[in-house]
Amino acid sequence: MKRFLYITATILLTSCASIRVSTDYDTVVDFSAYNAFAFFKPGIDDAKISDLDKRRILKALENTLAEKGFVASETPNVLVSFHTKAEKNVQVSESFFGWGGPFFGPYGGMGWGWGFNRPYNVNTITSGVLYIDLIDAVSKKLIWQGKGIGRLSSGTPQEREAKINAFVTDILAAYPPSN
Repeated sequence: MKRFLYITATILLTSCASIRVSTDYDTVVDFSAYNAFAFFKPGIDDAKISDLDKRRILKALENTLAEKGFVASETPNVLVSFHTKAEKNVQVSESFFGWGGPFFGPYGGMGWGWGFNRPYNVNTITSGVLYIDLIDAVSKKLIWQGKGIGRLSSGTPQEREAKINAFVTDILAAYPPSN
């Protein structure tokens, strides 16, 4: 089971499809007061992905937060953490038409015609989920969480880095929230 989670999480952020983003946050927090960050190491250490992907995510977070005006600090006012998981979704589709024949009618004779059937196609799709948590450094309470969901695939290190950057950028595009 651990191996499955590791392999699944290792390919977590290698999405070719679009990334669905959702956020949640504490509505009474003044987000303009936050400008210095540090990484929350215990949370990051628990992420079930390879160290290479952890470093890619950390680099993407540093770059994206810097673009938003944050600075890395030894005395931060916000702690940044992330965690990952894999979600499996089942898609069911059906087909309605097909070509039928030859067949014999009730009174003899052979013919051709349209056949109507309803075969069901069932596909399991694995999506990777990246959660980015912003935690108040003083109270240690979660103040903002972004979640990105995308399709999983493997790729070269450069492709993986690009996909991770896309995940982080898309998630943090929703920060700060507009109250």
